[in-house]
Amino acid sequence: MWQEKDKQLYRLFEFKDFKEAFGFMEKVAEVAEKQKHHPKIQNDYNKVEIWLMSHDAGTVTDKDHKLAQSIDDLFKAKKSAKNKNLDEAKLYTDGGSRGNPGPSAGAYVICKMDNTVVETTGLYLGETTNNQAEYRALKLGLEKCLEAGVSKLVTHLDSELVVKQLNGQYKIKNQELLPRNAEIKDLAAKFEEISFNYVPRALNHLADAEVNRILDEQARS
Repeated sequence: MWQEKDKQLYRLFEFKDFKEAFGFMEKVAEVAEKQKHHPKIQNDYNKVEIWLMSHDAGTVTDKDHKLAQSIDDLFKAKKSAKNKNLDEAKLYTDGGSRGNPGPSAGAYVICKMDNTVVETTGLYLGETTNNQAEYRALKLGLEKCLEAGVSKLVTHLDSELVVKQLNGQYKIKNQELLPRNAEIKDLAAKFEEISFNYVPRALNHLADAEVNRILDEQARS
């Protein structure tokens, strides 16, 4: 997610290794050259940091937002190509709110069945509650797995409430969660096989860390 601070757009991209990160930078350079708008790029092994600013204006302009969208499209295309035809997968999701309700974020981690991480993604969700964030993070992860061609999915959440609601063990007392629950069940029906499982937070550390990273960045911006 792009952050606007100090009159610049900023985003951090993470990859499997240096080779993958460098290949992404080459693609960004090609797009930037076509748009005649050149970003500041910094690379540290598998991480690529990008800053965008229109120097003639001294701030962020439409040119920066256009290039940011093009860079996002490159990143999504690369991830989609990497994830294509992933038949079976594990999905770890987490949502968190600082304030409940308060600033919230959701994240998901897609893994192969041998626990190799395929993708880690998070998103700032604005002001909402912990349970809303949990449901929204799961929805994002399920949508991405369907896009990647997953047909058999094992999901892991550290929200016992959400897992038991989805498995029919708990009734949904909060009426605002009913449409969220229905959205998940609609998506679940599109998989050949799917299960919803509770895990302790210690076993969901990658998704949890991504949520906290996003909320920390938001607090600093």
